[in-house]
Amino acid sequence: MAENSKIEWTNHTANLWWGCTEVHEGCTNCYAGKIAKRVGSDVWGNDKPRRMIKSVWTEFERFQKEAEKKNEIHKVFVGSMMDIFEKSMSLVDHKGNPYVEGEAEFWNTGQLRDKFFNEVVPNSPNLMFLLLTKRPSNINKYIPENWKQNPPKNVMFGTSPVNQETADKLIVQLSKVNGQRFLSVEPQLDKVDLMTKVNDGTDRVLLDLVDWVICGGESGNKRRTFNTDWGRILRDDCKTKGVPYFFKQIDKVLPIPDDLMIREFPKSFEVQETDESEQVRLAS
Repeated sequence: MAENSKIEWTNHTANLWWGCTEVHEGCTNCYAGKIAKRVGSDVWGNDKPRRMIKSVWTEFERFQKEAEKKNEIHKVFVGSMMDIFEKSMSLVDHKGNPYVEGEAEFWNTGQLRDKFFNEVVPNSPNLMFLLLTKRPSNINKYIPENWKQNPPKNVMFGTSPVNQETADKLIVQLSKVNGQRFLSVEPQLDKVDLMTKVNDGTDRVLLDLVDWVICGGESGNKRRTFNTDWGRILRDDCKTKGVPYFFKQIDKVLPIPDDLMIREFPKSFEVQETDESEQVRLAS
């Protein structure tokens, strides 16, 4: 599945910048922060600038050309080293030098985000952008105004709960966003019941609010224990509701049991009409 990414549920990963701030207990052993520290980028924390990745714009162009040439839809995770819906932060280059307002083309992450929304998304019909955030309450603050009524077909908004508390909070926040929605329940740290009723005066449950569920345990030498029964509960609930389910991993060490080796994608990924009314198929 992954072409330039080790993440099984995407073809590509792309980052407009590097850097983030921890939000909840799922962030404790964040791989991205460790990678940034290892290469000498001091970009983690609420008081740190973010490192701009200049090459990302040509990467988006290349991904689109490759997918268009193959007459396919390729999935792009934005981003593995950032949270696109984090508040706007100042920018530095790869050496840590700041970009100065009035002198540089871009000097904060909000400008990069706007460029992506306004220039990349509309010009990438063969890419499905998976925008995963731990800050779903910020999505409607930062997306273009016209997306709120007419969300782009090539964008899916996601959030990453790790236990029941974060699921109850983040999924409801995500549901306020118009468009396709998904969950990455990873690293899953406890049982999550997506059949919990939503407190909105209806009969809806949390699972009714999303279109796709990814599940997985934590990897790394400090990984916390994952109970495979947690994955089975989500699997069964998704089957009941007809929501596609993707089991990613236990911990990247233990093998995945046969009954959990389920890697489904939303049907909306499978076929898309281009401007020429041709069918475009999902790369798998």
